[in-house]
Amino acid sequence: MKMTIEEYADEFNLLIETVNAKLKEKQLNYTIEDGTIYIDVAQKPSTQLVKPKTTVATVIALYQKENRQLKEKIAQLEAKIDKLIDDKEQMLRAERDKIEQLYATKDEQIKNILELINTKMMLQTQAQQTIHEVESLPNETQDKPEEKLVELKEYLKTLDLKSSQRKQIKKRFLAVYDNDIRVIQQNGKLYLDFSKYDYSDLLNL
Repeated sequence: MKMTIEEYADEFNLLIETVNAKLKEKQLNYTIEDGTIYIDVAQKPSTQLVKPKTTVATVIALYQKENRQLKEKIAQLEAKIDKLIDDKEQMLRAERDKIEQLYATKDEQIKNILELINTKMMLQTQAQQTIHEVESLPNETQDKPEEKLVELKEYLKTLDLKSSQRKQIKKRFLAVYDNDIRVIQQNGKLYLDFSKYDYSDLLNL
């Protein structure tokens, strides 16, 4: 015996959606003829085919159950969407922080480079305007520096410094005197000219 989906649902008091679900799950045998699905139904005594009619309350309860299931699925999907949005926002914030840190580092590097260039330009300008004291002093005065020059070693003795601190400052002057016109060397000694130059950067600890 063959029945269409509508006939089968009416015969067994089922919803059409329920019959379609059974067909998808292959719980029913069926054939397709001219584009129409026919469900194969085995012949049974009429007493077994008679089932109580579905009441309105049963249909309402079924729809309510399906509605609850749909609401649960919607809630689950919304929760997943919220989590994806939160994850994306965290990724964007982390990426923004990395970019800001990178730019801050680059700005600091550029600032240091500009300061270095500015310092070199100032030193070059001073070198062009001032002749090094060693080159300007006559031979007879090279043995004895002018009175305005102060020997570094003697000057450090006047400061309230430890021996290790004086050595540290002296090493600093020795390291730069070839390139720094402020530091004057004569007869193996270093001299300072406080009337012309500021040495705070070399004297500070």
